[in-house]
Amino acid sequence: MYTLLALFLFCVAVSLNSAAEFSFASYYGDHMVLQKAPERAVLWGYGANGSKVIVSLEGEQGSRAEQAVYVQNGVWRATLDPVKAGGPYNVTAVQQGAGKAQVTLTDVLFGDVWLCGGQSNMAYTLSQVINESAEAALASKYPQVRIFMAALETSREPLMDLPRVEVPWSVPTAELLAGPAFTHFSAVCWLFGRYLYKTLGYPVGLVSSCWGGTPVEAWSSTRALQKCGLEKQEKLDISFMKLPGTLPVPPESVSRLMNAWKNSVLWNAMIHPLLSMTIKGAIWYQGESNTGYHLYKYSCSFPTMIDDWREAFHTGSGGQTALDFPFGFVQISTSVKSSKSYAFPILRWQQSARYGYAPNPRMKNTFMAVALDLPDERSPWGSIHPRDKQDVAYRLTLGARAVAYGEKGVAFQGPFPAKVLLDGDSLNVTYTQAVSVTNSSSVFEVCCTQEKKPCNSSSTWLPAPTVQWGRSYVQLSVSGCKDVVSGLRYAWRDWPCDFKACPVYSADRELPAPPFTGNRWMRPDGQDDW
Repeated sequence: MYTLLALFLFCVAVSLNSAAEFSFASYYGDHMVLQKAPERAVLWGYGANGSKVIVSLEGEQGSRAEQAVYVQNGVWRATLDPVKAGGPYNVTAVQQGAGKAQVTLTDVLFGDVWLCGGQSNMAYTLSQVINESAEAALASKYPQVRIFMAALETSREPLMDLPRVEVPWSVPTAELLAGPAFTHFSAVCWLFGRYLYKTLGYPVGLVSSCWGGTPVEAWSSTRALQKCGLEKQEKLDISFMKLPGTLPVPPESVSRLMNAWKNSVLWNAMIHPLLSMTIKGAIWYQGESNTGYHLYKYSCSFPTMIDDWREAFHTGSGGQTALDFPFGFVQISTSVKSSKSYAFPILRWQQSARYGYAPNPRMKNTFMAVALDLPDERSPWGSIHPRDKQDVAYRLTLGARAVAYGEKGVAFQGPFPAKVLLDGDSLNVTYTQAVSVTNSSSVFEVCCTQEKKPCNSSSTWLPAPTVQWGRSYVQLSVSGCKDVVSGLRYAWRDWPCDFKACPVYSADRELPAPPFTGNRWMRPDGQDDW
């Protein structure tokens, strides 16, 4: 299917205007970053049918590499030889024959290209973060971290090229990064790239393609949605978005959400056109909109979207983008402090395909940044939009260093339960790593049932206060449960703790323990599984 898709992309007839004008596709430009070796960068554009196109690369030392390709159905495409990190280079394409023309891209760097996607917390700009002036002032110190932003567009059909570009490839400036709220370059994307550059020491290209208030279904292909039984369009329930202080998009956008987000419309217009691009990996910050739309399907729709993007980018780039390219995501933060709804904790659980951590057997080569301990009750843009995007980006960077780059000794996951033991009125939770613990009376909860059966959100859950803890364990009191202790959960609330004040962290207090829920009676034979 994907082979046919790739052939379709470059064999269809393009518009007469595009074919008549010799050019690169929309997302190539001066100051861009192309993917470095060992991968090979793909270049493509428009030209006159049948014309020969010479593509050349020239660096500071005068070295020049050339290759010849031909325009077919109005499109030419070239795959460069591997180029090590660095630059700058000039990339020139010359169309020969009667329609002779030349286009040159200047100040092109080779490095790692990362795609940043999602909804409003990814669209959140640097002008909205804590210490925004100091952050913006740092922009000029990172000229080798280049930025590009797709414009907001929808389409009923997959597009070959971006309809519009919001921010062409640019050297970062304070003015570019600190643009209007929710409408300019992503703060999380920029900070992730900046932190990553400090580790890598070579160019990083950042491609932002995100839109506030959007469900995962809008970013997924029809193929992916079919695999989860979501190909039929349903009305998006946005009632939760209209609560005071919880808007995931600016107020003026709420009215258009009721009918805007049809299946695949953003995949078609803002992801599909990028498939020929060779990328290193992707990061993703989305999920809030799905707390009110196909909530229990997210454990299928999100991992399946990742699988589908990977296969599509791999095929679209002619095999240059890795079939299992690293994919990082943010486990959503908080929304309403007093909320009794379980929508947010359920969505967090679904984000990890119900494993509670990443990577996991269903979501390989992924990494997750936990953000439930970064609430922001005073955010001017509603508490669903916490201002501390620095910690979010830093935690993503740790995951990228460990998973995408294989850096040894980089801790990127918070503590997760390895073993649970019931001993009388005590429940002992042993973690995968050393922990730093503070006392808690209610963030841990146990499920009490009259018989041995699995628990769910509607079961009876009682607080399980911490009694004591050690290097890698926590002991909880379950004396309040007079029946059978059948389940355990942690931080299973919309807003489980105050800022960086959850009960369990890694030993250095850098990484919070992710939320989890577990049933005691899940084995087919009905025996104790703890």
